[in-house]
Amino acid sequence: MRSFTFGGIRTRLLLAVIGAVAVAVAVMTVGFNLLLARNLSHNASDLARARAAAQLTALQPTKGGLDPGDVPDQAGGESQFWVFARGKALRAPRSSKLVAATARSLAGGGRRFLDVDSADVRLYAMPAVFEGRRLGTVVAGVSLAPYEQTRRTALFDSLALALLLLLVVALAARWVLAAAFRPVERMTRAAADWSEHRLERRFELGEPHDELTRLAAMLDSLLDRIAASLRREQRFSAELSHELRTPVSRIVAEADLALRRERSGSEYRAALEVVLRNAKDVASTIEALVAASQQEAGLISGTADAYQAAAKAVGACEHRASTCGVDLELDRPPAPLRVGVDPELAARTLQPVVENAVRYGRTRARLSLARNGTRVVFLVEDDGPGVPEDERERIFEAGHRGGAGQNGGGDGAGLGLALARRLARAASGDVEALPSDNGGRFAVSLPTA
Repeated sequence: MRSFTFGGIRTRLLLAVIGAVAVAVAVMTVGFNLLLARNLSHNASDLARARAAAQLTALQPTKGGLDPGDVPDQAGGESQFWVFARGKALRAPRSSKLVAATARSLAGGGRRFLDVDSADVRLYAMPAVFEGRRLGTVVAGVSLAPYEQTRRTALFDSLALALLLLLVVALAARWVLAAAFRPVERMTRAAADWSEHRLERRFELGEPHDELTRLAAMLDSLLDRIAASLRREQRFSAELSHELRTPVSRIVAEADLALRRERSGSEYRAALEVVLRNAKDVASTIEALVAASQQEAGLISGTADAYQAAAKAVGACEHRASTCGVDLELDRPPAPLRVGVDPELAARTLQPVVENAVRYGRTRARLSLARNGTRVVFLVEDDGPGVPEDERERIFEAGHRGGAGQNGGGDGAGLGLALARRLARAASGDVEALPSDNGGRFAVSLPTA
């Protein structure tokens, strides 16, 4: 079941911010109004209590009961006082019948409050006690209308302020999110364009220190992987076409030549042997190129016995060596050596170098191996024309043939030294042409296991 998503990330973040702020503002508004209502109620009660106490101080005990004295603050009807003694009202302000009846009901009781909701009045009763004798009751009334008005005004104002605050926060959040996501959108568009047309471009914002620079670093890494993958594919295609051109052309030419006229059985056999030999070269080339791509992509790993890998490479070149009249030798190391490379890949790395020695050697070619620190070095030597100093690097370029090859030394493209170096470097090794006065001399180094 697919989950429902509303809008983009920016819209969802904006809604989340607005929702969180709305909840917080609502809680604050409700809390403020409840607290204000409670404080206003306490203020009204305190005022009623203070007025009752002030009226009580104005009372004078007499032989017949109480003298209410002067009634303080009766102007305007805001302060209402009742004095009750012996069941009679000694003082009573102008008020509604309901308020008067409620005040009378408080006579004779203890200290207490009573609200008359319909009249917005709060009454407070206080016993009049003199020298230990209760002579009557004082009832003070306070109008609640100003307090209610204040509460309503505060409620409306707080609601208006909450809405205004919510609107300001929504606009500010929208602006902040838009500003925050704007560079991300630019980076996304740029990355998409670079991945299609300009693989060499990168954001390069330096060491990651925040979300944006971490995103840029991640996108740079992604573009690096995409570029490396495309380069591997392009190199694979280029090398495949280069390496297969010669053997495929030979197969086509030999088959075409064989079909032009009737031939004897031995002639057909010789033609088929040429076709088979070149077909094997094609298969070997494809396998080597695939192995190189897999090694560079990190899909191949393992270890191998160095001598067995060298023996396999020498075995693949023995037929050519016997055909060319070259004595091909392999020296066994005094102690077993292992390389941190897949056995098949190790043999494929050595084979082009050994084949090159057989192709250009006059009478002999030799392969020896020894350990040098953290590497196993395979030394391939021949008594051919050697490699001039100015060609020691160029012969590892795809499609380049050294001076000996251009002058007729050697008869094929083979897998090539360029592919041998690529395979070795993909396995953290290398292939080098070493200086020599007695023929060709190559060193293939692979990491030890």
